[in-house]
Amino acid sequence: MRLSTPASPVRRFLQAAVLLLALVAFAPRQAQAQTWLVSTDAYVKLGVVDKFGQLGAYTAKFVVINQRSGKEFFLVKEIPKGQNGIDVVYPSPASEADYFKAATGEAGTAAPGSYTWECQVNGKKVVGGRFNFSEVANDVTMVGKN
Repeated sequence: MRLSTPASPVRRFLQAAVLLLALVAFAPRQAQAQTWLVSTDAYVKLGVVDKFGQLGAYTAKFVVINQRSGKEFFLVKEIPKGQNGIDVVYPSPASEADYFKAATGEAGTAAPGSYTWECQVNGKKVVGGRFNFSEVANDVTMVGKN
């Protein structure tokens, strides 16, 4: 016949320590906030189309004028016969072969303010309009604990 002996205090302490360690290790983690960087990029798509394709191949010269500074930025595109039209983006990246630039070579930017634009074909204005770039701030957004 076996006799049971009471657990030694050291053994009881070790069991309690293992149980406590397991509870700490598997306890749910507290939610932490996440930080995101925000990036914005403003641009305008401009276009021209020879609706009935009567011209064949033609050259389209886009002109964008910053109303605050008076600077003019140009982009010339060759439209082949059968294509009829083209869309361009202002400001276009200066890394592209063709981009909106001033007579000095300065690339157009999306500075806040009012702009006018036109497209000339054979030296005549065929379309035009206005657009605005508003103040846009890149920011740091903190998503908190819910």
